[in-house]
Amino acid sequence: TNQTKMISKEFKRIGDSMLRASNKSAIIFQAIQKNHRHHEALYSTKALVSKQSLIKSSVRNTYPFSEARCFSTLGHPASSIFDEATHKESLQKQKKQFQILSPSVVEMIKRDFKTVDVNNDGKMDADELKQLLRRHKDICGFKESEILEISEFFYSGTSGRGVPFDDLLIAIDNTLSNPRFDNKTKNSDGMGVGTCAAEYYYDTNHHQWKEDELKIDLTHVTPRTLSDKLALNAVKMVRYSFDTMTGWNGEITTSKVLQRVIFLETIAAVPGMVASIFRHFKSLRSMERDGGLINMFLEEATNERMHLLTFVTLRDPSVPFRLSVIGSQFVFGTGFGLAYLLSPKFCHRFVGYIEEEACSTYTKIIESIEEAPEGSELAEWKTQRAPKIGISYWHLGEDGTILDLMYAVRADEAEHRDVNHSVVNMQPGDINPRYDPKARIDDALHKYVRAMLTRQPKID
Repeated sequence: TNQTKMISKEFKRIGDSMLRASNKSAIIFQAIQKNHRHHEALYSTKALVSKQSLIKSSVRNTYPFSEARCFSTLGHPASSIFDEATHKESLQKQKKQFQILSPSVVEMIKRDFKTVDVNNDGKMDADELKQLLRRHKDICGFKESEILEISEFFYSGTSGRGVPFDDLLIAIDNTLSNPRFDNKTKNSDGMGVGTCAAEYYYDTNHHQWKEDELKIDLTHVTPRTLSDKLALNAVKMVRYSFDTMTGWNGEITTSKVLQRVIFLETIAAVPGMVASIFRHFKSLRSMERDGGLINMFLEEATNERMHLLTFVTLRDPSVPFRLSVIGSQFVFGTGFGLAYLLSPKFCHRFVGYIEEEACSTYTKIIESIEEAPEGSELAEWKTQRAPKIGISYWHLGEDGTILDLMYAVRADEAEHRDVNHSVVNMQPGDINPRYDPKARIDDALHKYVRAMLTRQPKID
């Protein structure tokens, strides 16, 4: 009997131990399940918020830059195995909501998409987008070079992936509801388009100015900081000294014009090259992207050099003149390089003010040519054919004149003015304000959808 009681107690002890272990495991398992559901819901919510914020970023932000600039071109994080169904469902709901496009227009555009969908996967890739834009280039006004450029941006921005038609329609709807007339909003985030192309691609059609783009305003940025005031005063001092030495404030002649512009262009090509070199080395050190600014400043330096190479065909500088250029270039190049090491913002503000003066100078030259009495040397520039290198670079046309050349050069200087002033206010991670791939795609979508609506203008 005692032995039976002992066995019974032992079984009871073992049973209690197993029960406690089982209860403990159940509690742990329940905690794991609760934690799993919490993270699942949290990630699903974040994914949805991320998607919605990206679609609406064109309204909130002037330049909606993100961590994607360093590593990824995805517009939103990839869905996890836990929230994939929820995320897809939320996307489907979003896809059905259009602010501008009516259902009939949506169907019309979808049918147009399907005409170039060679692999019938319901997605638009770069080659298919190229064919789509070519079909409408007469209506939209696309040049072949622009179509190739946009398709390259699209391929690079999506890492070669196709974009589902519904996502592309959302981007098109955003383009209509938030048009980029101010060059600020970016509506293509709904497609997940990145900015990789900004790092290596630049405008091949640059400086082929349209007639309305040649009419510029003489603007001035009011200095606010101590650095701005120092930059402005430095420019005023240099301008006064140079005007006094060259007698610029007196009568304007062709000789004075060429002497002035040739000398200034030998100096003006320095800042862009210095900035691009320093930014290049910084990108290498930090192992991060530069946002396309290296290419922009290299192009600025090249543009200023093209000014010089065009003007020297009109006058061959003397030996003393060339020696003065060598000395000035050494002094200015060294000083500007040291200043850029200390304060890039000061240097870009300085260049911005220099370009303000350049715009003023070329405006004075243009007015002098247009108001010159008949028979004078300046009056001949109204009809004298521009140098071949200038006609080819600016696409001035077969009968492009020196006066046309001066207008084009002034437009260049105005762009350099605006770009350098805007760079002062840029933050780390911002994209080249003049050549943002997202903005180019937005413009292309805007032209395309407007052409489609012209055929069948049905908007809610």
